[in-house]
Amino acid sequence: MKKLDAATQPTSSRLRELTNELQQLEARLRLGGGSDKIDRQHQQGKLTARERIEKLLDKEAYVQEIGLLVAHDQYDAGAPAAGVVTVVGRVQGREVVVVANDATVKAGSWWPETIKKILRAQEIAMRCRVPIIYLVDSAGVNLPYQGGVFPGQYGASRIFYYNSIMRHYLKVPQISAVMGPCIAGGAYLPALSDIIIMVEGTSFMGLGGANLVKGATGQTIDNETLGGARTHNELSGVAHYRVADDDACIAKIREFISELPKPNVDAVSGPAGEPLRSAEELYEIIPEDHRQPYDVRKLLECLLDDGRLDEFQADYAKEMTTGHARVRGIQVGVIANHRGMVRVPGGKPPRFGGIIYTESAEKVAYFIETCNRHQTPLLFVQDVSGFMVGPDSEHSGIIRAGAKFVEAMATALVPKLVLTVNHASGAGYYAMAGQGFDPDFIYSWPTGRMGVMEGDSAVQAVFGSQLEKLKKNGQTPDAALTAEMDKVRATYDQELDAKYAAARGFVDAVITPEFTRDALELALRTSLNYSGPHLGQFVLPTNLV
Repeated sequence: MKKLDAATQPTSSRLRELTNELQQLEARLRLGGGSDKIDRQHQQGKLTARERIEKLLDKEAYVQEIGLLVAHDQYDAGAPAAGVVTVVGRVQGREVVVVANDATVKAGSWWPETIKKILRAQEIAMRCRVPIIYLVDSAGVNLPYQGGVFPGQYGASRIFYYNSIMRHYLKVPQISAVMGPCIAGGAYLPALSDIIIMVEGTSFMGLGGANLVKGATGQTIDNETLGGARTHNELSGVAHYRVADDDACIAKIREFISELPKPNVDAVSGPAGEPLRSAEELYEIIPEDHRQPYDVRKLLECLLDDGRLDEFQADYAKEMTTGHARVRGIQVGVIANHRGMVRVPGGKPPRFGGIIYTESAEKVAYFIETCNRHQTPLLFVQDVSGFMVGPDSEHSGIIRAGAKFVEAMATALVPKLVLTVNHASGAGYYAMAGQGFDPDFIYSWPTGRMGVMEGDSAVQAVFGSQLEKLKKNGQTPDAALTAEMDKVRATYDQELDAKYAAARGFVDAVITPEFTRDALELALRTSLNYSGPHLGQFVLPTNLV
């Protein structure tokens, strides 16, 4: 791997500044409800959600948190991580999904965004057929927001629908550890799992707590007798194991995972190599101004084994780069937007990088179909400003070519991973496996910008007629119009920010350059647990359809 010496170490860059901002925000969010709430959890004899996950997952193995930034800019910053920690990691060397209620945040109660995160975690488990572990410690619905939690197709009931599909049809192992309260409808989550573990003295599971029972029936009973660990193991038979404390509970979960048969993920991977360039160089490769060009091949040399891309149709439609490569030994088909001007043979006008033209759409569609036939996972390195417009493009049939691109991507049965490094704009974002097309994992660097268009383009779209009229009359915008245009730009800049997208669950995580290869490897290995079709939230076994 090529290293940067001290003299060439970058001191500052847009990517580095945004990365530092991200890391500061993440550190704050990982504190959950704060040190006082963490201390209270410990005083109750319980570990926090993050402490439980740390003990559960294999040491030294890379862990990818999903949705850490969800809701970070909502509820007056009072819902860090939406009160639930969702991660993809490894237990006993096997990829798993973990969902852990964070009781330091409003007693682990559910906001609407909590549901969104749990459903996303379940969808990863279903599509990839990997075990899912629920560490339950929740007071139930956050009642002031029940209108966004309880009803609807993607309300809380969807969690139990997914529980049922996984249990009855997909055979996805589900392990529930009740490590605190588990109340009302939330009790169906462990009840629909394969295994339920309860912790003595701290766990409770019931459709209603002691106070609700008193009000509803007039009966007086304490929670431990009503629905504690001994009650549900000895009397009701609802639970399957009773353990002394959180540590014993986690040890029991690790034991269960070790007993599951392991898929042969290594069968699809070969020898791993180091990248040609260090991740540190990415801070220099990504330009200060997001509109400026850069060499996407240098970027790929920081991500791919040996920096090697076996480029497909290298001399044709160069605004799109396609080819075969490996990430930590795992074969992938790479589709990347080239930024910068592209010369076209025959004296034709040059093309703009980051724009999809008719020829490049057809090239990528063919490449995707080839990878799909060969069962090669796809990696979309996304820096796209959209499809080309204008009479030449329309007359060349770009609508039909774009439809081929979208259809090839949407119907490919192989795992799809997305890494947004800069722009994710317009219909180009859709074609490059945008979230609506259910990629297995979708990540962004802090420099990612997701939206219909950039702020300057929006200003032109909204105020273009006014500006043109002023120009014809030899006038310039007055202070009021200038202020309106600046407001539009500011709004777009805010909504284009990767953190804004992550807060709304439009990306699974904002990752940093240093951990990109780790994140891609874990995503690929998780996805490749299942050799069947990766379409939608899940695909039922063929003998059922």
